[in-house]
Amino acid sequence: MFFFNNLGFSQSKFVIQNKKETVKIPFKLINNIIIIPVEINGIELSFLVDTGVNKSIIFNFLNISDSLQIKNTETFFLRGLGEGEAIKALKSKGNILKIGDAINVDQELFAVYNPNLNFAPRLGIPLNGIIGYDLFKDFVVEINYTSKYIRLTNPSSYTYKNCNSCETLEMEFYKNKPYIYSNIVIKEKQIPVKLLIDSGGSDSLWLFEEDSLGIHPGNLYFEDFLGHGLTGSVYGKRSKIKGFSINHFNFNMVNVSFPHPESLIYVRQHKERNGSIAGNILKRFNLIINYPDGTITFKKNRHFYDPFSYNKSGIELEQDGLRLVKQKDYDYKNTDDFLGEYHQGSKTTVVLGTKYKMELKPVYSIVELRKDSPADNVGLMVGDVILTINGKSTDKYDLQEISHMFYEKQGERIKLEVERNGVELTFVFYLEDVFEQ
Repeated sequence: MFFFNNLGFSQSKFVIQNKKETVKIPFKLINNIIIIPVEINGIELSFLVDTGVNKSIIFNFLNISDSLQIKNTETFFLRGLGEGEAIKALKSKGNILKIGDAINVDQELFAVYNPNLNFAPRLGIPLNGIIGYDLFKDFVVEINYTSKYIRLTNPSSYTYKNCNSCETLEMEFYKNKPYIYSNIVIKEKQIPVKLLIDSGGSDSLWLFEEDSLGIHPGNLYFEDFLGHGLTGSVYGKRSKIKGFSINHFNFNMVNVSFPHPESLIYVRQHKERNGSIAGNILKRFNLIINYPDGTITFKKNRHFYDPFSYNKSGIELEQDGLRLVKQKDYDYKNTDDFLGEYHQGSKTTVVLGTKYKMELKPVYSIVELRKDSPADNVGLMVGDVILTINGKSTDKYDLQEISHMFYEKQGERIKLEVERNGVELTFVFYLEDVFEQ
């Protein structure tokens, strides 16, 4: 979801420090995007892997120059997706960046201090930065969405395996970002499109409206929050298109978003671009991305036939701090207060007594609410803190588990207990699929 432009490139390079000239890095897949561990100047952080960016950035650190020893800086202003203004960043050279056994001892970074640029609450896990071109330019990169790992290999040591079911496409590059040609079908019309490969986006497809080409959402769509860009929130239309294909790989009734033009001012500098292929399509394949040769190989995996679903509630959540939750402590034993026993497999645990303990648990708040959505229509509001969902306390779930409940089938009943200005309220609504009405 990020876009940098008109920034210079250093000649720094990653080197793999082992004899096999390859390294395997596990990742977390959150909302269809890839999060990997990255070490910068000896400090371990979490980075988003985003083929849609051409520079590495870190953000939201207090005393960042001291903790990461970031020096040799100069001021830059970065622009990207979103409706806001350019943000201030410090460009720093000579940083040591390590990913597994791959190391770059002269990494250029852009450090952003803007406190509003914080993606961790929307993901539910810490996120300290983004890396794209700087990682991909030196390696053949395998992304295995099934087993959740990335493998980096020196191009001179990489051997392709025979794969009759794979599709290999040539990539074109614009400002060091990869593009491929594919086809969409809108109202029975097949349209060739040039799309950015965007592993940092969680949607399926983004398309830029162009009436002369027949690229538009038609009459069946709804306005929605699409995500966060570098310079602000992105809003647009959510719809479906009849078909999408990457060579011989075909999808039917695919989710598509049409971002509003005001969010795309800097993105549309590449006039030939028609949109993006994002994580909800990419995760259906295991990929081999070879920047040095300019190719990408697709091999479908077990996610290929996963249904395309939308958030049918209208609610967008974020993790909004922590709260103290009172819970029973079954580790506490009091021989004077026998309560009983419970069985687990071949083991029997005798509970002699209980005592309550207080634990810090995440708070989940509504931060976006789609107008005329099921949640909006029953009176839920931005700022409401969700206490329980379908009768179960939200401290039993992580953010992704709660959000996925809003993607269930048409007609699913959702009961929420929320706190609003110190008052507890209960709301019941049913999920609605706009495209099945």
